Amino acid sequence: MFGGINPKQVQGMMRKMGISQEEIHADKVTIEKKDGAVIIIENPSVVEIKMQGETSFQISGEIREKSKEVEISPEDIKTVMEKTGCSKKEAEETLGRTKDLAEAILDLSN
Repeated sequence: MFGGINPKQVQGMMRKMGISQEEIHADKVTIEKKDGAVIIIENPSVVEIKMQGETSFQISGEIREKSKEVEISPEDIKTVMEKTGCSKKEAEETLGRTKDLAEAILDLSN
């Protein structure tokens, strides 16, 4: 890492600067993105780093990503239809777009 410097010396210097690292043993790391997609990191190498009152994580491993699919229930479709007076097709389309019951009702009520 620092050519010719003993790793124990490096750890000591990091402690003096207020930096600590700890390996976290994990089987899988999952990150849920705001757009609903999910990043899954299999067989990860995870290091927790604490520095100046902040904690961060360094993660590496086998990465795969999948889109989050939301299933629309018949009860949700019925509720949207009852609350807004829309057709079944409109309810399904709006729920498919918003992926949220309350938001679908608000969208169709305007």
